[in-house]
Order: sequence, then structure tokens, then C-alpha cells
Amino acid sequence: MSATMSASVNSSKRKFPLEHTRNIGIAAHIDAGKTTTTERILFYAGVVHKMGEVHEGSAVTDWMEQERERGITITSAAISCNWTNQHGPYAGIQNQINIIDTPGHVDFTAEVERSLRVLDGAVGVFCAVAGVQPQSETVWRQMTKYNVPRIAFVNKMDRTGADFYAAVESMRERLGANAHPICIPIGAEEDFTGLIDLASMQATIYDPADESGMTVEVTDIPAEYVDQASEHREKLIEALADFDEGLADKYLEGQDLTADDIRAAIRKATISLEFCGVMPGSAFKNKGVQTVLESVVNYLPSPLDLPPMIGEDKKGRPVEVKPDDNAKLAGLAFKLMNDGYVGKLVFFRVYSGSISKGSVLHNPRTGKTERISRLLVMKADAREDIDTAYSGDICALVGARDVVTGDTLCTKGYDVRLEPPTFPEPVISMSIEPKTTADQEKMALGLQRLSEEDPTFVVSTDEETGQTLIAGMGELHLEIIKDRLFREFKVGAEAGRPQIAYRETVLSAADGEGKFVRQSGGKGQYGHVRIKIEPLERGAGVEVVDKIVGGVIPKEFIKPAMDGIKEAACNGTVAGYPVVDFKVTLFDGSFHDVDSSEMAFKMAGIFAFRDAMQKAGPILLEPLMNVEVETPEDYQGDIMGDLNRRRGQIQHINAKPSFISISALVPLVEMFGYSTIMRSLSKGRASFSMEPECFEEVPSNVVNTILETSTRGRY
Repeated sequence: MSATMSASVNSSKRKFPLEHTRNIGIAAHIDAGKTTTTERILFYAGVVHKMGEVHEGSAVTDWMEQERERGITITSAAISCNWTNQHGPYAGIQNQINIIDTPGHVDFTAEVERSLRVLDGAVGVFCAVAGVQPQSETVWRQMTKYNVPRIAFVNKMDRTGADFYAAVESMRERLGANAHPICIPIGAEEDFTGLIDLASMQATIYDPADESGMTVEVTDIPAEYVDQASEHREKLIEALADFDEGLADKYLEGQDLTADDIRAAIRKATISLEFCGVMPGSAFKNKGVQTVLESVVNYLPSPLDLPPMIGEDKKGRPVEVKPDDNAKLAGLAFKLMNDGYVGKLVFFRVYSGSISKGSVLHNPRTGKTERISRLLVMKADAREDIDTAYSGDICALVGARDVVTGDTLCTKGYDVRLEPPTFPEPVISMSIEPKTTADQEKMALGLQRLSEEDPTFVVSTDEETGQTLIAGMGELHLEIIKDRLFREFKVGAEAGRPQIAYRETVLSAADGEGKFVRQSGGKGQYGHVRIKIEPLERGAGVEVVDKIVGGVIPKEFIKPAMDGIKEAACNGTVAGYPVVDFKVTLFDGSFHDVDSSEMAFKMAGIFAFRDAMQKAGPILLEPLMNVEVETPEDYQGDIMGDLNRRRGQIQHINAKPSFISISALVPLVEMFGYSTIMRSLSKGRASFSMEPECFEEVPSNVVNTILETSTRGRY
């Protein structure tokens, strides 16, 4: 982008111009080293003066008590830092990097989802021993979904069994990534001493006497690595030639390619979303993190490098929202957090325009205005007041009241709606009751605030029992919710046994008819519809189609009939669970000139759906989890035997240098308490992860057990 053009979109008052701003996320499988990598970035960028450690509970970005106790990331932490590159086209220029450290545990995938929605680039962290792991795949799919350019950091090169090239190959095989090393390691395991930059063909050697990693020597490539580096550089250039014609021409003509030629091509290829540069390192041993920072600036996009955000006006017409400080304001509220000192914090990405404290903003969803009393830049659990946030910035708003995750806030009169992040539905629920009457009100307030923060946490009431039900993404998710109720809201509560979020569907097509007729003197009620229900493939959702012709049902009664169908689908005929993956066609019916009403047609829709579903071979579906167990070979047989007893389907077994990786599909209902059993079988040496995979039919011998224990109403 030309200097003139960039100057025209930058306010004269902003500290860092758009072209020198990076909004990035750090994302990976649990325990791959995301938080440790982020902590090292903050240290080298001068934000902190002591490296925080996850295992010590001192990580800056793991600021919640629950995070420090468990050594895991639960909530996305936003933090800003500045970095000046030493080499390349951005050398000597200070850049602002806004970083979000995301959770790795599948129960908190919503945090990853909403973070990636507002980021411009990401660093995927992979373990040099394990390579691509289940949650790595999930995160990669989320990055692809939101078109996020990415680079990869293969961490833990100091660990026994570390293999950089195997990790790159697993990215290609399991992720389908066009992954290529842009740096290669010097040594591995305890002999990992540095890395080679394939663009400059220079080696960075870390001084073993300086454990901070601050003392490095940039020198010629060691003789024994020259051939290996040349080979990988050739492969890199060949891969980049597909994205840069100028580089391809130079290469084919036999011209020398400069380091900046290659860096420019890597940047272009990365932003195209068709290429991922990979570098090695060990965050814990303080090696390679500076290279990650340099690569973030060199290869990941600024807001100006990406296509404009496409929103919609109130009539559904597309609207381009471009990064420009001088344009009208439009931004996305991507996260809510309740703060004990300032109340509700709204995390906000500014896409165009600027926002100042005291601004009055319009919310197109509610049609109301919101006055912003304060603007904050978050530094994990610390915060800094600012007067103005500009396009491309991520900040927190204080004062917004009626705002939910996914809301657009914009200049009054500029009615635009940006695409919100999407979230998976909960897979597990349990009842929760206050211990005392005094806890009742506090629990209701606490659950309301927690559900506002977390779109995957749902609170409801069982109509039959009157119990309060909480639903989430897994046992750990609900455990954290209960813990936060106790600690933050001082609520004493008892929780019931977790319940599975089953679903229902149909196996065949069938017609159904519903009539609602009431005559009790005076004006009666009459509604009559005929429908056809058909199964759709798994995950297709629900489709309701209007095929009424000739006015057999007046237009004003079609919507109520469809509403009735959708309402009936919330309670299936097998066990009262929501019905999914079906298509309903409304094709016939009749009405009465005097007695027909919206209520009558809604009831007719309900009756027709129940009638059709009972004829269409209704079945019960259960959530299957993709379970991956890593165990020493000695315990492989016991682990596999236990998975089989849990109705698990073994998908594949991979032998790694120091352990066996077993992947299986297992019904969620069979996984309660698994961690305790697994530790017992392996003498505490095995670990596992799991994530939702799909819904499949419940075996007939299990259905009766579910029906006996289900408290849901059914027809």
C-alpha cells in the first residue's frame, strides 16, 4: 500500500499507524505451550520484567484463580505489546501487536471461536513431539472458517522425541496445510542450540550461558547444516513461486534471490491463506520466540492487508466496512466480562472509524443507543485507560448496558450489522439448586451474568420439575461455572448428575396431518395443515418449506403453522429431545372463513409434525466424542480394552517415539469419570483429550435405559 493511501486512512493522532498494527491470536491444542509462548513474547517485548510460568501459577495471561490452580487457560486474555524487528523490511520500525492467548481445552472452544472472528492473523503452536493433536485440528478449522492467515511455531524442540520435520509433515497430512519450514532447527532435544533462517541463510545460535535467551550470535550456517539448509531453501522457493510471479521469474532465470525477496513472497503467500510458514523453537528454554515476533511483523497482515469486512444494512444489503480512522464507526462486541471494579466490560474490535470515551453509539439489534463512559486497553488482568481507539484496535468498553456477544456498535445513523461469531450448541447439562433460600437470588444473578459472558453456557428451567438446568461443552466447563458461582458470587449450590444433550431425527419420509377444531358456542377454532417430513444428512440442520398454492391456506396463517412445526421439533416423540436434520414441507390444508386463527394453525402445525414424525421412523441420536489417548506402550492393551467397553470405535493407532497415540470415537455418556480410570490403568502416565465429533444413532439396547432416566416430556 502506498504511503499516501496509508496516510489518508490513519488519524494524525494515532500512535501506531494501521500498517504497523498486528492483531494476532495464539492458538493450539492443550499443553502445546501457548501460554508459555505468550509469556516469553511479553518478556522480550518489555511488557513484563520476569517470565511467568504456567506450572508455577505465575503466568500473566492466566489471571483467573481457576487457571492458576489447574495450569490451563480458560478465558481468552487480551494484551498489547510493542516490537521492533532487527532484520527485514520492517527493521527499525516499532509495531503494535495485540495478542489474544486462547484456551486449548475443547470445553472452552467458544473463547477460540470469538477470538478468531476478530483477529487478522494467528500463530498456531504445535508440539514437536506429538505434532498435530485433536484440538490442533479444531483450531485450524476455526482459522479456516474465518479466513485467518497463519504461521506455525513448532514448540518443545528441547523435549525427548522432538522431531521438527515430522511435525511439519503431520501438518500436511492431518490439516491439509501447505506447510513449509521458513527456519530449520540446529540440533534437537538437549542438543537444540539454534535455528537457521532460510530467507537470509544465517544461523542464530543461543548462548548456553544465558538462560534468558537474550544473548544470541547471528553467524554463518555451520558447515554440517549447509547442504540441509540449501535443500530446504530450494523447496521453500519452489513453493513460493506459485504465489509470486516476480520471484518465480528471477528463480527460473537463475538470478540470486535476496532475503527480502523471499520475505516479501512469504508474506504474500501467507496472506493468500494458501501457505503456512513453520519455525522451530522452545518457549520454555527461551529459544525461537524472538523469531516468532519477527515473523508476526514480517508475514502476518495488518488490517490494511485484508479484504474489507462485509456487513449488512437493515434491508439485508451488503455494506463494505474498511479500516479507515476517518470513516464512520463500526465495530464488533466479541466478548463480555463482568469485572468486580467497573462492572460489565465489552471487548470490542474497531473495524472502521474511531471511538472516544463519552461517545454515544447505536446498536442496530436493539435500536438503542449506548454511552461509553471509559475506554480500556487490557493487559490481561490489568488495564490502561485511553481516550480514543482507532480502526484496527481492540479495546474494552465500559458503560454499555444492553449489549450481547456478536452485537455491532456503530455511529448513529450508520445502520450496519457485522457478521457475529457462531458457537456450537451445548452437549451436556445438569441440574443446580441453591443450598439455602438466601442463595436463590444470588444464584440467579450469577447464572445470568455467566451466561452473558459465555454463549455456550445456557441456563433454562425444566418445566416438569421446576429445576434450574445449566448446559455447557463438557464436565470441566460446568465444573468451572460451579466454581465461579462459589468464588465470585458467594453462592452455595448443589449440582445433579450430568445429563447428555441427546437429539432425535427421522429415518424415512412420511406425511402428517394436523387438525385443530374447537366449537364451544360463539366463535370456534379451526386450523388444518398437511405436511411432509424428510430426513437430511447429519449436521444439515432444520429446513421448513412453504409449498402452499392456490390459497388453500391464507398467507397470514402460514407463518403460525410453521412456528408450530418448529415448536413441536423442540420435543421429539422418542424421548422428548430436540429433533434435528430434517426437512418439512407444508403442502396442503384448509381453513374456515370465520373460525380460523393464528393460534389454531399453530396448534395444527404441532399436531401435524407429531403425526408425521411418528410415521417417519424416529430415532434417538447421541453425541460421539473424538477421544485421543497418549499412553506408554506398556498400557496400550488395557487402555484399548477399556475404550471398547465404553462402546468406543478405534479409529487409528500411531506409534510415536515415546508413546502410543490411540484415537477413538466414544459416546459422551460413556466418558464420565474417564480421567480417573485412565490414570489408574496407566499408573498416572497416560493423558487424553476429547472434542465433539458428530451425532450417531443410539443402539437399541441402550435406548430403553435412556428412556427410563430421561426427565424430558415427550409425545
